[in-house]
Amino acid sequence: MREAINSIRTTNPAAIPTIADVWLCSALADRNADAAKVAVTAEGDNPINMGGNVYVSRLFMEGVVARLAKDEDKARSDFAAARVDQEKTVQAQPTFGPAWCVLGLIDAALGNKEEALREGRHAVQLLPVEKDAFVGNSLLKYFAMIAAWVGENDLACEQLATAVRGPTATGYGELKLLPFWDPLPCDPRFEKIVASLAPTAD
Repeated sequence: MREAINSIRTTNPAAIPTIADVWLCSALADRNADAAKVAVTAEGDNPINMGGNVYVSRLFMEGVVARLAKDEDKARSDFAAARVDQEKTVQAQPTFGPAWCVLGLIDAALGNKEEALREGRHAVQLLPVEKDAFVGNSLLKYFAMIAAWVGENDLACEQLATAVRGPTATGYGELKLLPFWDPLPCDPRFEKIVASLAPTAD
């Protein structure tokens, strides 16, 4: 993927905005904060699709990249600004589960544990798997991420174990490589979930 992206950037720079999301994913998987920063800029001001109808703002992703770069002051500033905007979105769409899910992610990133867990649970309650198998299952995955970010590993692994059995594609590479799951790699339950998704010779 990295080679394909670099080729497009060299031979067809006008196409960069159309591959910015893939470039960002690749840069995050590589733990390359500099490349991720440029990829976020290439995304423009459009919401960034995290998957499963969950969209985050550029400010949120800049916070993720700043934290990857170990710039905690910038990360907190970006997440705080993202929270202001996301709170407006939640107020405008109070019954929209994905909006609450993103607010939960932001509060988790800011260390607001109780608020984050409450918002994540509310998102799942608003759009349970029984109501929408695809998006509801995706919200379970992000609730697991929220729980992981605030140190609730039991809850995170419990939710993730359910989410990976659903229709939303939570892949081996995503769990193995992306920094979103960094709080969990040493947990044997998480390792078991990841191993269950590993590609086989078949």
